[in-house]
Amino acid sequence: MTSKREEVLEELSGEFKRWEDLLSPLNEEEITTSRLPNGWSIKDLMAHLMAWQQVTTARLDAAQRNESPMYPEWLAGSSPESEDEIHRFNARIFEIHRDRAWSQVHQDWRGGFLAVLKLGQEVPENDLVEAGRYPWLNGHPLIAVLQGTYEHHHVDHLGSLLTWLSGH
Repeated sequence: MTSKREEVLEELSGEFKRWEDLLSPLNEEEITTSRLPNGWSIKDLMAHLMAWQQVTTARLDAAQRNESPMYPEWLAGSSPESEDEIHRFNARIFEIHRDRAWSQVHQDWRGGFLAVLKLGQEVPENDLVEAGRYPWLNGHPLIAVLQGTYEHHHVDHLGSLLTWLSGH
């Protein structure tokens, strides 16, 4: 029987492969100049995903240390759960990464994704699934962080990108 952790990590591993398969045939010009409906390039989207992976990594790392997460500087001390500031967060991510080379953004996204998978494997199963275990998750189990990474940050964005690419 597959554990919850194995199930989520398998989904994330599959998602990682789908992204790599999607990106591999694209050249740097396509990745850096294609404009998605929101005005971003594919590189900008990958920088966005990489930045939010930093939040996931901070939470998984904090769970292993049994401490509060040390979130990335682009959150400027705000909670990543702040719906009121989400547009500001995303604009800040865009500004920070807009002039970075695609090769560096891709390397950081790839490394971040692999770190999420590794940390997800290292956290004890009971710590992942126990609701309320970490006060900074407001009663949610840590596995919800991995599920959120899979569902929103990659499946939603990948679906939108695939739809856009099929029309161009």
